[in-house]
Amino acid sequence: MAVPAAVADNGGVKVRLASQAYLESYPVKETKALISELCRLFYNHGWVSGTGGSITIKVHDDSVPKPQQLIVMSPSGVQKERMVPEDMYILSSDGSIISSPSPKPYPHKPPKCSDCAPLFMKAYEMRGAGAVIHSHGMESCLVTMLNPLAKEFRITHMEMIKGIKGHGYYDELVVPIIENTAYENELTDSLAKAIEAYPKSTAVLVRNHGIYVWGDSWINAKTQAECYHYLFDAAIKLHQLGFDWSTPEHGPIQKVNGILGNGKINVNVKAGTTSSYYEVEQLPRCILLDIEGTTTPISFVTNVLFPYARGNVGKHLSATYETAETREDIGLLRSQVEDDLKHGVAGALSIPSDDMRKEEVIAALVANVEAMIKADRKITALKQLQGHIWQTGFEKNELEGVVFDDVPEALEKWHALGKKVYIYSSGSRLAQRLLFGNSSHGDLRKYLSGFFDTTVGNKRETRSYIEIVESLGVDSPSDVLFVTDVYQEAIAARAAGLKVVISIRPGNGPLPENHGFKTINSFSEI
Repeated sequence: MAVPAAVADNGGVKVRLASQAYLESYPVKETKALISELCRLFYNHGWVSGTGGSITIKVHDDSVPKPQQLIVMSPSGVQKERMVPEDMYILSSDGSIISSPSPKPYPHKPPKCSDCAPLFMKAYEMRGAGAVIHSHGMESCLVTMLNPLAKEFRITHMEMIKGIKGHGYYDELVVPIIENTAYENELTDSLAKAIEAYPKSTAVLVRNHGIYVWGDSWINAKTQAECYHYLFDAAIKLHQLGFDWSTPEHGPIQKVNGILGNGKINVNVKAGTTSSYYEVEQLPRCILLDIEGTTTPISFVTNVLFPYARGNVGKHLSATYETAETREDIGLLRSQVEDDLKHGVAGALSIPSDDMRKEEVIAALVANVEAMIKADRKITALKQLQGHIWQTGFEKNELEGVVFDDVPEALEKWHALGKKVYIYSSGSRLAQRLLFGNSSHGDLRKYLSGFFDTTVGNKRETRSYIEIVESLGVDSPSDVLFVTDVYQEAIAARAAGLKVVISIRPGNGPLPENHGFKTINSFSEI
């Protein structure tokens, strides 16, 4: 059928996106054939049986900017394993249908574009996706039914988490769950809200229905979809075995010394001390820990970590200057320094462009970083670079993480009680993982469910703790206990509704009189 041409300007190269010739071009035909092939594969996985589920892929064409690329989408109500390329719809970048398949004789239904189209478009618009997969896989349905009140699916310490963009083995994977509706397109608004509320997520679960997964390309979307289904299946099986899949070791809930508790559990503490009794119900579901002055002596941070980072800035930048990781670090520093210069921040110096000599750029970067460290600034650009420098130090065994002696025992105890423990520090998440993964007491990450840094917000702002509580999926902020040595942080967390305890450790700063918070000298008191 005749289709009016749309013209896109890609750096001076004009492409007739929707001309009849372009619709019959190799990139479009290849994408249509690819969707047919993937649907047959996903049918065998049980993801698109009974005509359910759908796939959409952008037509990859280097001559067309990604935001303007055409979209190929599978039809609705069609036997997915029997689809052929000619069954596909082609849409413009704004979601308008520009090519429809021809009708087929009875018993085939009249052609209809996927009911998922409005939802697919949200992933394209809000996340710049290159492909979106909607699965009705049994795993993605059942996992939303394990806890009918849960608004999120959470899992950690599973190898396949590494297949999800932006996640590693030790990270906690969080997938939002939205409620199902009678008609697919009615999910559009709730899906958009979930995408906005969970910027790190690459998927949204629909309760009793399935999942939407997106990626930068069809390969990325397919890989992630397979990893999500694997993790859902693992969670279901762990649930059947009585294990909690959302804890680091996926151990039995409330299991201590091999005995399942019934409310009051006897926990053996250090030799030479009497046993203590803990009411499981009295401990909040989640414990959020600060690092400096709480789990770790301030002296270790100020006398070991900071000097190591300060002394190795130039060396690190010079050795890794061309790597993608360092280029990203330099980009963040440039943005921060530009903002500092606008606001007259002391110590900020202009950084030469990349066209200048490498040595000149590094010298300016070092000067800015030294000023930031001296001012003890809690900014992402500095913390990310420091984390990468410390990573090298830990890998070379030039650094070893230090925690107070009572910390490992407490972490083990809380873990045994089924409590989830998280870290919230101004240091980057990488730095946090390095410290606890390479501590003087061994690798303690197995007791930790996740890490938060200043990307969630400043530690002295109430909004930061609200964000953390929302991401933890607890019923109430009071389900979270925050332990810190900083009075201003305690005030902010209490204003958000968290329970708060202030840590009194050697070297910590003084507290105001009549501060109104419970204090502890050791984690054994919690």
